Amino acid sequence: MAAAKRKLDAPAGRPKKRAKRAPSAVEPDAKPGPEGAVPGEYSIPPPVSQGKWKNKERVLIFSSRGINFRTRHLMQDLRTLMPHSKADTKMDRKDQLFVINEVCEMKNCNKCIFFEAKKKQDLYMWLSNTPQGPSAKFLVQNVHTLAELKMTGNCLRGSRPLLSFDPTFDKEPHYALLKELFIQIFSTPQYHPKSQPFVDHVFTFTITDERIWFRNYQIIEEDASLVEIGPRFVLNLIKIFQGSFGGATLYENPHYRSPNMHRRLIRLSVAAKFREKQQVKEVQKIKKKGSKALIGEDPTEVVFETPAEEKPVEIQLVKPESKPIVKDKKKPRKIQRKKQKKLFRTEASA
Repeated sequence: MAAAKRKLDAPAGRPKKRAKRAPSAVEPDAKPGPEGAVPGEYSIPPPVSQGKWKNKERVLIFSSRGINFRTRHLMQDLRTLMPHSKADTKMDRKDQLFVINEVCEMKNCNKCIFFEAKKKQDLYMWLSNTPQGPSAKFLVQNVHTLAELKMTGNCLRGSRPLLSFDPTFDKEPHYALLKELFIQIFSTPQYHPKSQPFVDHVFTFTITDERIWFRNYQIIEEDASLVEIGPRFVLNLIKIFQGSFGGATLYENPHYRSPNMHRRLIRLSVAAKFREKQQVKEVQKIKKKGSKALIGEDPTEVVFETPAEEKPVEIQLVKPESKPIVKDKKKPRKIQRKKQKKLFRTEASA
C-alpha cells in the first residue's frame, strides 16, 4: 500500500536521457582547440608514421644448438636493432639446413639469419633469401656485443638505420650480390608498425683484409660525429650459393682458411720450435762427448823462452839460527800515558 501511495503521490518522473548523436558537421561558432579538436569531443592523435607499409620484409633470426653465451647475446642484439625480425627456437644439429626454408614459410619470413655452431668454438652465419636464394655462408670472428662497457653510444629502439658500404662493394660482382643481400636484410622497411620514423644510427660494412667488418655507430646531432654503439663482428666469406641453404656454388673465397686448418698450422709451428730446440740440445751433447782433436806441437813456441841458470841443490844439515826478538819500544810509553791519564782523572774527581 505504501508503495502504491508513493506512486500515486509522486510527481511526474524525470525525463529520459537524450541519446548521444555524432555531430555531422562542426558548428561554425565552435572554436577548435590548440590541437585542432572541437571542445567537448575526444580527439585521437594521428599515428607517428603516416604512410602505408608496403615493403613486407621479415627476417627470421635463430640458431642451432651448442652456441655459447656471446653468440646468444649477439643474436639478441640483432633482434633488438631490427624491428622487422622474428625469433624461433633453436634448431637441432641433426636436422638438415633445407628445413629452415619450411620454418621461414611457417613464420611468414622471406629472409633468414641463421647462426650455426660447430665444436662449441666455431661460429658460422648464413644469410639467405628464402626460398629461392641466393644464400651466403660466413665465418664469424671477433664478436663484441652491446653489453660491453666500451661501447658508449646509444640510439632509439626501433629507429631506422642508414647503411654505409665500402666502395669495393661496387667493384666486384660477388660483393655487389652481398651488398644487395645486406640491404634487403638489415634495412628496416619504411612505415613498419614496430619502427620509429627517426634516423639516429648507421650500419657500416667495410672490406679490409678480405673480410667484411660490421660496425654500428650513433649519429650525434650537434656535430654529426659518430660514437660506436655495438655490436661489432667480422664476417669471413666462405661461399655464395645459388639456392637457399644449398645449390650450385656461385663464388668460393680463395683466401678462406678453415678454423681447423688454422689450429693445425699453429700446432705444427709450436711442434717445429720444440723439435728445433731438441736438435740443438742433441748437437751440444754430441760435441761434449766427442774426443778432442790433438793439435801438434808448434816449433815456434820455444823461440822466446830464455832458460834460467841451474842452481846446485844444497841440503841444510844444521838448524838455522833463530832471529832475535825485537821488543816494541813504544809499549812502555803507552803504559806511562795511561797511568798519567788515570792520575789526572782521580785528581779531577777529588
